[in-house]
Amino acid sequence: MEYTYKTKMVCSKLIHFDLDGDVVTNVSFEGGCNGNLKAVSKLVDGMTVEQIEEKLKGNTCGMRPTSCADQLCIAIRTAYDSQKAE
Repeated sequence: MEYTYKTKMVCSKLIHFDLDGDVVTNVSFEGGCNGNLKAVSKLVDGMTVEQIEEKLKGNTCGMRPTSCADQLCIAIRTAYDSQKAE
């Protein structure tokens, strides 16, 4: 299923991704550091929600308490939990 998440406190504005069970694919960011976020998207493609969280959850950017990678973790966890609740 396709999801879109509106980020908070980071340069990217939206995160788009597909979630099939607990596997995340087709991640893309709107805004933010284009090269870095393209790399993050490629690196996490095909990983599970837990695998992505293990690597990226809690990552910060400068003085911000979050980052685009951390926002991705929040986005996929939110989508996964809502998918399980259905």
